[in-house]
Amino acid sequence: MSRTRTALLAAFALLASGTGTAVAAMPPDAGPAAVPCTVDYKVQNQWDSGFTAAVTVTNNSAAKSSWAVKWSYAGNQKITSGWNANLSQSGNAVTAANESYNGTLSTGSSISFGFNASYSGTNAMPTTFTLDGVTCNVDGGGGPTDPPDPTGPKVDNPYSGAKVYVNPEWSANARAETGGSRIADQPTGVWLDRTAAINGANGKMGLRAHLDEALEQKGSDELVVQLVIYNLPGRDCAALASNGELGPTEIDKYKTQYIDPIAAILADPKYADLRIVTTVEVDSLPNLVTNAGSRPTATPECDVMKANGNYVKGVGYALNKLGDVANVYNYVDAGHHGWIGWDDNFGPSADVFKQAATAEGASVNDVHGFITNTANFSALKEDHFTINDTVAGKSVRESKWIDWNRYVDEQSFAQAFRDKLVSVGFNSGIGMLIDTSRNGWGGASRPTGPGATTSVDTYVDGGRYDRRLNPGNWCNQSGAGLGERPQAAPATGIDAYVWMKPPGESDGASKEIPNDEGKGFDRMCDPTYEGNPRNNFNMSGALPDAPLSGRWFSAQFQELMRNAYPAL
Repeated sequence: MSRTRTALLAAFALLASGTGTAVAAMPPDAGPAAVPCTVDYKVQNQWDSGFTAAVTVTNNSAAKSSWAVKWSYAGNQKITSGWNANLSQSGNAVTAANESYNGTLSTGSSISFGFNASYSGTNAMPTTFTLDGVTCNVDGGGGPTDPPDPTGPKVDNPYSGAKVYVNPEWSANARAETGGSRIADQPTGVWLDRTAAINGANGKMGLRAHLDEALEQKGSDELVVQLVIYNLPGRDCAALASNGELGPTEIDKYKTQYIDPIAAILADPKYADLRIVTTVEVDSLPNLVTNAGSRPTATPECDVMKANGNYVKGVGYALNKLGDVANVYNYVDAGHHGWIGWDDNFGPSADVFKQAATAEGASVNDVHGFITNTANFSALKEDHFTINDTVAGKSVRESKWIDWNRYVDEQSFAQAFRDKLVSVGFNSGIGMLIDTSRNGWGGASRPTGPGATTSVDTYVDGGRYDRRLNPGNWCNQSGAGLGERPQAAPATGIDAYVWMKPPGESDGASKEIPNDEGKGFDRMCDPTYEGNPRNNFNMSGALPDAPLSGRWFSAQFQELMRNAYPAL
């Protein structure tokens, strides 16, 4: 696989702020600058049809309140997307102007921006750059370069001995709720669920803003930042509520406009001391096993994604590009026990994960581990029955709730699935994460012992913590509670319990709500829905009056706190 990583962009020591502006220290007694400006143009990553570039401009003349950098290409390069600058192109001529937040460029200071572009033939570096019409000196060689060696190998468990990033936006929402201050300082995942989220959409922080804030929280300690990579073409082919912006065939957009910009930002040497954990594409690959082909739960949308291979290609590409960054730890989403715990799903899912981890230049070395139960509700541990119990002459597996699954809870599944993944070729050192943000199932109705032994169903139903109507129910579940608080290395093979899904953010709207984010209306979020084959035709169990997925849902947040286990 390729191992190109971002080279250092500038000769100046940059003191970056959340605005993207960086100030270079000038030596005392420095005389007037010999040139009015310098430009450092680097191609960070290049492939047959495109490239990613980073540009750093240093202003050695009078301070500016706005700026524009211009250059021309000799070939057919076309810019397709960019960040930290407003980029436009007419023919071969390119203009990069400031955004509203980074127009100030004082004397001796620098600004960095980047972009993706397409090309064919030769990708020659531009020879002349101007800053506000004045020609600049050009630094650097322009081509892809090998990075300096990383300071050391990845640690075995990134969570060990480290703090975890607290998202200030989620924290503010939590703190604004009555009683929310009790958990407002818990770390949660940052969801990059569309391309606009990279730079920040609808007034929210972008990726760089989160990473800059993480550096502030880090101080002299180790710190983990948790990112959710979530924008595959044809995303969530079996769940309309979490459909995305990209159509089934838009794999090139996924690569060049979504993954490449994320990888370029994460590779910035400024963030090299952060431990960056990625959850790669929630609820994607298992759909190819359970919701496509001849399965009774198959959907036409999942059949399309299995046929075109874009889930596998997309995950492979993401693992390859993000895995090239020395301080990134990729964890692939692996569903949950109530989805792939059955014999027909368990082994085939591991095989699909291996296929994706070796696609598009990726290798198993790009996978640090897997995460289960992301944004789901499966109980961490069921204490009142085991898969080996027999009641009234019947195995627990024959109960309606277990329905022949081989696992009764999330931790036993995660540990067993880890062993299966190693057996199909993943590294023996992989670790598992379990999302415990909403699987506590506490409150007054939490069982304190086994159910009655009159039948296998009364035994299981009377003793189970997970009070959903069916393990296939996934949307804004009524009665759910906060689970175990995030912690490192809680059990054998488990790297951490995490709150990857921020509690209080909706899974989907309970009725159709027009929006520009590609999010459809899924009847599994409708509390009146009577079900489908994926939940054995049970009621959905969803809370009423829910907003679009990702939006703040106060009623759910209050219910999660009320039913927390361990209790708040």
